[in-house]
Amino acid sequence: MSAVLGVSVGAATVRLARPQPGGAPNSFQVHTLPVPEQHAEESAADAIAAALAAGPEVAATTVTFRSEPQARAIRAAMARRQLTNYQLIPEAVAAVHFAHATADLREVTTLAVYDLGSSGLTVSVVDARTIDVHQCERISDISGDYLDSLIREQQIASGRIAHPADPAGLAALDALCRAAKEQLSSSNAVALPSEQGLVLLTQENFEALMMLAIESSARMTRDVIIRAQHPVQAVLVIGGGARIPLIARVLERTIGVPVIVPVEPETALARGAALLARPAQVAQAPVAPPIAPIEQLDDVTPAWLTAPARGRRPLAALAGRGHNRRELNGAVLTVSSLAVVAAIGIGLGYGTEVLESGNSSDGSQAVPASSTPRSTVPTTAPPSTTEAVHGTVAAPPVQLPPITPTEEPAPTQGPNTFTVVPGLPPIIVPTLPPVVLPGMPPPGR
Repeated sequence: MSAVLGVSVGAATVRLARPQPGGAPNSFQVHTLPVPEQHAEESAADAIAAALAAGPEVAATTVTFRSEPQARAIRAAMARRQLTNYQLIPEAVAAVHFAHATADLREVTTLAVYDLGSSGLTVSVVDARTIDVHQCERISDISGDYLDSLIREQQIASGRIAHPADPAGLAALDALCRAAKEQLSSSNAVALPSEQGLVLLTQENFEALMMLAIESSARMTRDVIIRAQHPVQAVLVIGGGARIPLIARVLERTIGVPVIVPVEPETALARGAALLARPAQVAQAPVAPPIAPIEQLDDVTPAWLTAPARGRRPLAALAGRGHNRRELNGAVLTVSSLAVVAAIGIGLGYGTEVLESGNSSDGSQAVPASSTPRSTVPTTAPPSTTEAVHGTVAAPPVQLPPITPTEEPAPTQGPNTFTVVPGLPPIIVPTLPPVVLPGMPPPGR
């Protein structure tokens, strides 16, 4: 069975959360690693690599980040270790998902997240239904380390604790003051011995010491909500500082909405990240359509052969195109021959005769309209092609009365009359007057 891993990267702490297999809902195994503040991202990548090596069944990892620079640092650290199967999400998104799993948010549309960690305070305004972050601001003036320093300075000022002589002693005193602060969440007073003396702290003394800083953080939260322009119905308090009971009371009094403090608020981000981790879904390849057998493919006729495409002529029409083209060429040749014959006839002066002879119904020869006398020798009948052309006319020819030829005297053959073609009228060449040039004797002398 595949497992998931949620990781939160704090300034000085990295937490890894895994859901317990077969356990109660929202039950997690949480592992906390203190890390140097300057190398938190590198330490987180090392912790993730070790967890994946120890648990090969982990199929998905989700890591939270508070800012874009931190996200880039986490990506670089993961790339150096060749870790790719992970996703990054904002801390506010993981917090809201965790709140949905542990609290009743049915009446909440917008949620304010108050995250007080060791290095600073982050306030976010998030849509509880769409998980859209409307506003997110962070300050470092108020933090868990700052509250610890207030306790340390107060204990040194009281004379019960000597000031440490070296940084190691100072760090040990800070850890003691942090433990006293955490114990005050469930008791009214705490007394912790140390090499420098006794750390004695009561609830009243602690709240008086913390009041100014916590009230300042509540005002900052209210201002962020105002700037987000989205009224909230609840405030979620997470982080190590959420264990201080004074914070919930001050926030509720300042903002006027219910305050939600989950169990183990410092691990809320890691558990929320684990709830968002999802194993990668393997994409299924699309199923190819079945291939028809070869014997069936032979009987299939493509559509482009059975139906002519738009704008294209069928194959049957294209097959007879050559025969039609030959018939058209023959008709054009015939018409061209007739046009040449007609042009020759008109040039010789027989255009009118030819037309009239074609219009005569009895086949008699027509007399050409010419003032020149001509011979009565009968001419040959018009060629059959003329009758064939007129036979194609739809309207019948006009019936004219027959013309009786009259006997005309044959013209006298003179010196200027020449017969070129037998059966055709002779050609008469006119006589031109002599041309007399100056200085020349007249003709006949």
